[in-house]
Amino acid sequence: MGITTAWAISAHNDAFIEGLAPRIQPLIEAECSDPVACERWRRWQAEPLPDYRTWRDVESGSPIAEAIGSFLKLTASGQYIQEMYDGGGCDEFWLIEDVWGVSEDAERMFLSVQSKTHALSAFFHAIGPNRAALLPGWCGNFLLTSAEVRDSLPQVERALTFTDEERAAAASRIWLDDGPDEESVLDGPLRQWRQAAAAGLGLCGVSLTIY
Repeated sequence: MGITTAWAISAHNDAFIEGLAPRIQPLIEAECSDPVACERWRRWQAEPLPDYRTWRDVESGSPIAEAIGSFLKLTASGQYIQEMYDGGGCDEFWLIEDVWGVSEDAERMFLSVQSKTHALSAFFHAIGPNRAALLPGWCGNFLLTSAEVRDSLPQVERALTFTDEERAAAASRIWLDDGPDEESVLDGPLRQWRQAAAAGLGLCGVSLTIY
């Protein structure tokens, strides 16, 4: 049975971000301090993976196969935010409707919906561990006020600005089947950061398995 996943980065005013903070910030902090998640992160930082096109040829049970499995678990939907989503509606709060659905401006959102894979996994594999370490939050999940967006923009610029050669290499490491009109994971996050910083808005990033 397949899955459908989504990674969204949406822009909101500070009052909205502050209202979300009691729900979402503790979940991100719990993920950051989870020993299993932290060990997976350290392993990826220490052992960057080979190109995904070689993964099918990797021997089952080998160290590289275990490293790939660890990375894919790391970059799947975060455990704690996913648990909140899976229990959605119990207190009349649902991420899709109450966060993603409140923006009237499509330009204030980056959304990548995928089948049978996670956009965040392909994104992190494309940019590699050193660039990924510059991004705030934990594995695509973050909640930032407008001041935090402005303060973090320089490091996000460093993470997601490429020479032509670097961009071509990163693009070749993405396995997503985006349509011709869909925004690349290499473009959307930085666009959102720049626009939010210019507009004085905060950002909410969430990676989920929808079903």
